[in-house]
Amino acid sequence: MPGLTLTLEERASLKLAQETVVEAKALGLTFHTADGPVQALSGVDLTIGKGEFVSFIGPSGCGKTTLLRVIADLEKPTSGTISINGMSAEQARERRAYGYVFQASALLPWRTIERNVALPLEVMGVARAEQGERIRRTLELVNLSGFEKKYPWQLSGGMQQRASIARALAFDADLLLMDEPFGALDEIVRDHLNEQLLKLWARTDKTICFVTHSIPEAVYLSTRIVVMSPRPGRVTDVIESTLPRERPLDIRETPEFLAIAARVRDGLRAGHSYED
Repeated sequence: MPGLTLTLEERASLKLAQETVVEAKALGLTFHTADGPVQALSGVDLTIGKGEFVSFIGPSGCGKTTLLRVIADLEKPTSGTISINGMSAEQARERRAYGYVFQASALLPWRTIERNVALPLEVMGVARAEQGERIRRTLELVNLSGFEKKYPWQLSGGMQQRASIARALAFDADLLLMDEPFGALDEIVRDHLNEQLLKLWARTDKTICFVTHSIPEAVYLSTRIVVMSPRPGRVTDVIESTLPRERPLDIRETPEFLAIAARVRDGLRAGHSYED
């Protein structure tokens, strides 16, 4: 049919648009408080492609979580633009285009694990039969099969966070937003969950945006690491990982891993201002 033939450039542009999951341009956010305006983000330019695992790292208060909340439409930018899968953040939220994992598991103590995972599905009006299948599938993905009838208080902290991840996965969205989900856990449990998260990412091919304060965690998990400056949060470096997708924990002792970690550390040091 006439008019439907695309040039190579148009096809490339369309493919790029389809593969871009998150795109921020000159993004800024200023909070208005009783003590005056607080600039949380300034001039953030960032593109995240389908299937990437991108970590945000920076000093406390640099706007990492704020940027994640802007992507989730939990905060509104005051300048610039943000799009998710070619939609506005508001449209993406309304279409449930992402799952969100908070710092704390935020499970409801009076609900069993399966009913906690079912909560967003109930809100969405998903049929009971489909709920059951999604719950089974997502609990299996996070290795919690057999714990459906347990209550949160009967699980360890690490298992509770895995249940929280299952709840976010129940949306079956392509984008997973994770705000320091393992920050409160001890190092042994954290290492184990890092390994499990990489396996989960490999099985599902989700796009993951991950906030962390830990340089080793960022380097171990990510395809790209976004280094942010102190407030107002700016992107000071974006580091491409050269590590293979399959990463045993002992990869952290290799020269290649240590070189990436050193660059992240240098980026944090260079972006840090000690001026008042």
